[in-house]
Amino acid sequence: MLNGPGDRLNTALRLAWQRRAPFLVVSRGSPFYGHGSACAPRISGVKVICFDPSPATTRGEAEFAGRLARKYHWRSVVLVTTTPQDSRARLRMERCFTGPVYVVTAPMALASWPYQILYEWGALIKALVFQRSC
Repeated sequence: MLNGPGDRLNTALRLAWQRRAPFLVVSRGSPFYGHGSACAPRISGVKVICFDPSPATTRGEAEFAGRLARKYHWRSVVLVTTTPQDSRARLRMERCFTGPVYVVTAPMALASWPYQILYEWGALIKALVFQRSC
């Protein structure tokens, strides 16, 4: 689960409770999630990993997830994010992981959309032009 606005945590937890994957990885890279606190409840049969990305960006999240994927020999990754971030998140993750990358979008407050769309356009250009590696 990438960090940011929207109901990402509940969306990620729902996938974990449905046993869609043996891992739930939760990024706590901004004030949306409290540093040092439990980021998700324990879920039987699911390994919960919480992390603070370095750098605290989508790029840092993808780099960390890529390292986990190699360590645990994952065959695919499901990203939980919001619609404005989904293309950039997929791009970043595909640069750090060679398997299939799927995206599940979480709902987001209507008031957040204008800012998030503008922010993501700029961030996508940055990812495409200036930060082309994992």
